[in-house]
Amino acid sequence: MRLRIVVPASLLAALAVTGGAGAVSAAPEHSAVLTINATPDPIFAGDGVLIYGQLNGAEPDGKTVVLHRQLGPGGIFATEGSTFTNAEGFYDFARDEGIVTTTRSWYVTSPGGLRSRTVHESVAALITLAASETESETNRPLTFSGAVYPNVHAGETVFLQEQTAVTGDGWSTIDQGVIDTSSSYAITRSFLQPGLFELRTLLGGDKRNMAASSDPVTVVIQQAENPAFTINTSEPTIDIGQSVTISGVLYDTGSITVPLPATSVSLWGHTAGGTYVRIASTITGSDGSFSFTQTPSLNETYQVRTTFLPPPRRNTAQLFEGVGDVVSLAASSTTAMVGGTVNLTGTVTPNKAGHVVYLERLGSDTRFRIVMTGVVATGSTYSFTWTFGSAGTKVFRVLVTGGEANIGGVSPTVTVAVSGVVPVQSLPPAS
Repeated sequence: MRLRIVVPASLLAALAVTGGAGAVSAAPEHSAVLTINATPDPIFAGDGVLIYGQLNGAEPDGKTVVLHRQLGPGGIFATEGSTFTNAEGFYDFARDEGIVTTTRSWYVTSPGGLRSRTVHESVAALITLAASETESETNRPLTFSGAVYPNVHAGETVFLQEQTAVTGDGWSTIDQGVIDTSSSYAITRSFLQPGLFELRTLLGGDKRNMAASSDPVTVVIQQAENPAFTINTSEPTIDIGQSVTISGVLYDTGSITVPLPATSVSLWGHTAGGTYVRIASTITGSDGSFSFTQTPSLNETYQVRTTFLPPPRRNTAQLFEGVGDVVSLAASSTTAMVGGTVNLTGTVTPNKAGHVVYLERLGSDTRFRIVMTGVVATGSTYSFTWTFGSAGTKVFRVLVTGGEANIGGVSPTVTVAVSGVVPVQSLPPAS
């Protein structure tokens, strides 16, 4: 499993920073006696990071280890803190949430001229996205807006993308906008065809942050209404297994105010790529109204037509009904320690083997963001392993994006309480 990286690794250019007190120059040589590692890597801006390693050799207990930090490639390294080794020579530095917001590098030194190798931490920006409406009609402008954190990307381009792949992880750019000085953006877009659209925004990588994308939003676009023969849905999107009511009013020919009662009308429908078939029939009421109750298991496009009237037969506009996947989620443990891991597993209904699945984590701004990407396995199951870089309450959920068959779905949340730090010697060996 991996942090979602949506384009090749970000371009790394020189970023000069001024070192404060204790600034030192990076030396190219390093000693195998002093090791270093960082976990997790990569991260999103503001996530916690645990930096750890070991001083090998004789009498390693109680030795000073100094951490040096570089903001961006090509800059000066500055002293960030110091600690002491334990009896086995292990040390660790915990970078709490909110500290690491841009790409950076670290190395450590110890008395006797010892210097570790340099480790590089890739940091993705946080991108929010909201639609002015999540249900609209064809050819009506919608605004897609959001913000980027940290605020160091003014003037850069944000791309609005539509999910296009059957397996859920293919995206095509349909529009773009520019980040302003307040780190916000807005993109206006109209849709000419009815249907469901899974949309996200993408920020390409630069010298400060690696490439990343927003959490997707789902927009349902309906065909413009026929005012003389209306059609509506009680819910534009439902979960699989739920029912929906399709209703409307038939008016007399040439009128949009005089109802046409006691008239047979039929509900027609088709799934993606299919052709219309008649599903059910009913008689309009005294007010020209009709209704049908349906329990679709796949995305469905409906239309109501007059049944026995002489040609030309009358019909409503097309109505799109989205049917969502059902996603379950369970954690191997609801408690953990910094540097420790937890397994997050679940299923997707209906079977979505081969489809992309996203692990999302709740941020300090109360928004969920995609933090790992996986694939639904045979049997429609999935599994993620998450490593904790800081203490606190961590909330997760799992998202499956939609497609032609279903609109996708999101699991209930699970919460993991993280405290303390695992013994450094139990972590993967540092080099």
